[in-house]
Amino acid sequence: MKQGDLVTRKSYGGDVVFKIHEFRQQQAILRGVELRLLADAPFRDLQMASQIDPLEATGAMRPKWLEAMRRSGAGAAPQAQSDGWQNTEQPADSSKPRPAYFELPGRVLHLDGDPNYLRKCMLLYNELRVPADGYYVAEANMADALYRLLPQLQPDIVVITGHDGLLKHRGRTYGDITQLTSYKNSHNFVNAVRIARQFEKNRDALTIVAGACQSHFEALMQAGANYASSPARVLIHALDPLCIAAKVAFTPIKDTVNIVDVIGLTHSGLEGLGGIESRGSYRRGVPRMEYAIHK
Repeated sequence: MKQGDLVTRKSYGGDVVFKIHEFRQQQAILRGVELRLLADAPFRDLQMASQIDPLEATGAMRPKWLEAMRRSGAGAAPQAQSDGWQNTEQPADSSKPRPAYFELPGRVLHLDGDPNYLRKCMLLYNELRVPADGYYVAEANMADALYRLLPQLQPDIVVITGHDGLLKHRGRTYGDITQLTSYKNSHNFVNAVRIARQFEKNRDALTIVAGACQSHFEALMQAGANYASSPARVLIHALDPLCIAAKVAFTPIKDTVNIVDVIGLTHSGLEGLGGIESRGSYRRGVPRMEYAIHK
């Protein structure tokens, strides 16, 4: 076996496919292929999986919620005709001409501890017409990265994600799940959320989506996140944080995001993600702008 190989763990019945990230002494450090899980295992516990990477396969990892997201708002102007707005010029014979508007969806700053996940997320942001800046940053460096990037980019939404997991204690028994020391990266996510919330205290001015598989949900929320994983300490899909961010980006600022509906679209549901009432970031303006500024 070598770095980059896809494997499963015999002791867990091969339930999750991992990519070998690195080797440390007699153990392999593993990152989930479709789930944001960080794990380790002795060499003897590993078995080779199919070497077809879902991230690279044609049409793979297209989330089930993609079409539902399009229909419910993200990627299409919400309620475009219902309140006197329209996105094309009104016919000349119309008795009540309506102004043609332009759109400003919320802008996302996405920090990801996995470069493959980041690449897939950026493709989907583009497909959903969500303006986004993405950076591959190791979880331990995310707080410092946000300290530099937030004043520069001034996003509406921040996604702080990567890999996480509960640490084993005495074999396969986990330690105290109320303690941050029982998690592989939750403390790094918490530090990053605190930096973001110091930059902008208003939870409606800056929406924060934070966490990964089995993350310390309560600590992330108390640090200032609007949405976080994982209330039931379950595994979450690689694209679940993007689902939340895209919905916030296309929810009008006068509306609050329907928490139950948007989390219901995700792979992991309410066991994997939770949050608080938060306003959307989508705005419309008139008249429609005819010329784009090219930097």
